Amino acid sequence: MLDVFMTVDVELWCDGWHDIDAKFARAFERYVYGPTSAGQYGLPYELTVLGDHGLAGVFFVESLFSTRFGPGPLAEIVNLIGQAKQEIQLHLHTEWVDEALTPLLENVREKRQHLRFFSLREQTRLISLGRRLLEEAGVGAVSAFRAGNFGFNLHTITALAANGLSLDTSYNATLFGLDSGVLPGTIVVEPVECGGVVEYPMTVFVDGTGRLRHAQVTACSYSEMEGLLWLALEDRRQAFVILFHNFELLNRAKNAADPVVVDRFQRLCSFLDRNRDSFRVRGFNGLQPQPVSRQPAPLVSPLWKTGVRMLEEVYRRRYK
Repeated sequence: MLDVFMTVDVELWCDGWHDIDAKFARAFERYVYGPTSAGQYGLPYELTVLGDHGLAGVFFVESLFSTRFGPGPLAEIVNLIGQAKQEIQLHLHTEWVDEALTPLLENVREKRQHLRFFSLREQTRLISLGRRLLEEAGVGAVSAFRAGNFGFNLHTITALAANGLSLDTSYNATLFGLDSGVLPGTIVVEPVECGGVVEYPMTVFVDGTGRLRHAQVTACSYSEMEGLLWLALEDRRQAFVILFHNFELLNRAKNAADPVVVDRFQRLCSFLDRNRDSFRVRGFNGLQPQPVSRQPAPLVSPLWKTGVRMLEEVYRRRYK
């Protein structure tokens, strides 16, 4: 049995940092609900599809945006997910730090894109604040974390432990994972203990062109994802971590559904529903981690499946 984590980063943006107060209401509607002429394809749609298939998702909710726009919008997001009885964990995008109405940190007035750009003391403070904002919005105990843009480092691990968070899923070998300080010189693909925190890395694989990719709904074809899941099961891996976002089923303009990605998501959920005897789709609450002592090599996907994805990407350009 392979543990599969359907992780959703829930965040919103105002398409730039100019005049964000005037843009916010429209941005919130587009990013959270995803209205289109054919219906909504944002967060409620994803919750419905997961619920229809009886699958658990882990929704990493970004909370720092509420320091600019107040607690109401964050509470609305938390309520949507809570009504669907899905798990909520903590996500932070530090691009919001300098946008807060009341300064969050002393002497921080500039834009810092990644959590790793902050000191240990600052990271500890931001994680504490982010968790408190979620709790005030109605979230119960938070046990897991993901840094925005996967931009973490060893200070993040120490800050999480100081805040009583025992699980992290910020490691992504295609982004900042390799120079994060977690197992230097090793591509981490399985759960590993680090500084009192168990790291659940994003699942990555080598595609047919020899490039390392992570398991994201917009980054993989369905055939790639299905094949990788079977390979991970056959190799007796501990965990398979999949990523998508609340707005991922929309096109780039956020005004229509992306039919290719919608199809991938629906087929993936159907596949996991049909194969419950092999794949346990679960959250982090109540998890008893099983860190490994030795990291295997990344999974490998064949060239023909990479080719299918490339053809799909050509087709997707019609909807951007």
